[in-house]
Amino acid sequence: MAKKTNVGVIGVGKLGGLHAKMFAGIEACELVGVFDANPERAAEVAKAYGTKAFVTLDELLDEVEAVTVAAPTQRHYEIALAAFAKNRHVFVEKPIAASISQAEEMALQAREKRLVLQVGHIERFNPALLSLQGYPLEPKFIQTDRLAQFNPRGADVPVVLDLMIHDIDVILNLVKSEVKRVSANGVNVVTDSIDIANARVEFENGAVANVTASRISNKKMRKMRLFQKDAYVTLDFVSGVSEIYRLADPSEKAAGAIQFGEMGEGERRKLVVYEQPTPVEVNALMREMELFVECVAKGEPPVVSGEDGLRALKVADQIVRKIEESLADIT
Repeated sequence: MAKKTNVGVIGVGKLGGLHAKMFAGIEACELVGVFDANPERAAEVAKAYGTKAFVTLDELLDEVEAVTVAAPTQRHYEIALAAFAKNRHVFVEKPIAASISQAEEMALQAREKRLVLQVGHIERFNPALLSLQGYPLEPKFIQTDRLAQFNPRGADVPVVLDLMIHDIDVILNLVKSEVKRVSANGVNVVTDSIDIANARVEFENGAVANVTASRISNKKMRKMRLFQKDAYVTLDFVSGVSEIYRLADPSEKAAGAIQFGEMGEGERRKLVVYEQPTPVEVNALMREMELFVECVAKGEPPVVSGEDGLRALKVADQIVRKIEESLADIT
């Protein structure tokens, strides 16, 4: 029987509590314990999942091989560095850190110490995106809308860092090109921070992304639309369903595809085909936790690395700065 990886959870609020729940259900690891600045909450979560509530962070780090960090963003850096100092692997929730310099140092230390640093960009494991694996995605234009009802949790940071950063990470992973230019606008409505934001991100390869996020919507929406040569792809991150509308040669026999009609004439004639990839049955949070444990055990790089988290944070920071500049001009 393979040796189990000893893990711990640091910060057991709502999300950290879910981390503990996931680890308790993964056979390849042993949930050694949890730590939280609120001892009562730590004790509550520890009791729920049959583990120990540690009194100090150092005591927990002494007993584990790896930790997840679900504490407030402002504490990600200090906690990660404390873990690295004891050669512990780290999974840190998004955004990776409160500043670019902190994120750079975290990524550097993990690389130099050959430790796993995985960032919790959970949409990478969303069924809608996973169902498109194997399909050639080369988007030229991307439209995203991420709308949420107001929740005080996360409202201490701009919506760009709270919600939009999910889409930024997915976009950077899909486009795989350097960012050329960023423009953005936004407003604060119910908080002192940016509550609604829209950004246009242009890439060196010519691709463009139009990204919108709001945390004061009356309904939830998490959609992404990809436009590329001969195809239009939609992803619904709420339902986990993706759809493909594409142009195909008349001779093509696509299994499971629905023909809508035709475009063009003669040799340029194309079929308009609709396909819905088979949904992937997966719990996104459980999957990213499982992969983290697997990477620690095998010494492999994570799917979402510290460098990935840093890239997403850099673009998010540019967007926030552009919005703050536009707001300053108004006042």
